[in-house]
Order: sequence, then structure tokens, then C-alpha cells
Amino acid sequence: MVLLSSESAPEAAPAHAMFAADAASRAMGMELLEAGDGSAVVRMTVTAAMVNGHGIAHGGFVFTLADTAFACACNSHGPVTVAAGADIAFVAPARDGDVLTASARERARFGRSGIYDVTVLRGETVIAEFRGRSRVIRNAPEE
Repeated sequence: MVLLSSESAPEAAPAHAMFAADAASRAMGMELLEAGDGSAVVRMTVTAAMVNGHGIAHGGFVFTLADTAFACACNSHGPVTVAAGADIAFVAPARDGDVLTASARERARFGRSGIYDVTVLRGETVIAEFRGRSRVIRNAPEE
């Protein structure tokens, strides 16, 4: 696993390079804490702009956090990989100011496909469980 720190260059790993180019996730305040070998950890603080009319974090933001961890995990192997599908179960609410951590891990890779599970936590409390299905893109465009 590659830890992101002041001593490690984000360009050193494919997931770090992908995250560095991910303006959407970074604009939401996400931080890539770890990535490598089919896993990743991403952190985000829920802001007032992410809270819905019920006073809880909008599910779309929780999904996006989990999806970003999934993307970093499945791209940690090197080939350009995208989501083929995903689903999420919301377990507990998050609120303004909560710090959420999404931990992704590879469950299986076969051919160009993969399955990844992501747990979103607030401390020790499970907020959501996400499962993503990935697909390696053939002949990905050069950057």
C-alpha cells in the first residue's frame, strides 16, 4: 500500500495520479490517505453545503466519497479502470461537520473486471456500505 505523505510523490502510483487530476473529488474536500494493491482510503468532512432538507448528509455526497475510494482502489493496479456499476446501502446518517472515511478493498479481479467493497465510517460508526464493479478500459487514451 502506498501512503500519501510529504515524503511520497503522488505521481508515484497510478491511483495518486488519477486522484490528483480529479477536480470533482478534491473540490468536495476529499483527501486520498492511502492507495495501492487494490485498496484505498479517502477522507471527507461533511459541510453545510452537503446537507439535505432533513439536516443530514445528502446520499449523493456519501456515494461520491465511496465511489472515489473505489476508483482509487481499482486504479491502483495501473491500467485505466472505470466503474461498470455500483450500489450503496445507507446505514446511519451523517451530519454537518462529521469526518467520514471510506475504506475500499478489492474482493475479486477476473479478466478485465473487478469487484470492490467500500465501507464509509464516522469514527467507528458505519454510515454506508458500497459495492462497485470495475472494468479495465482497452486502449485507454494517452494523457
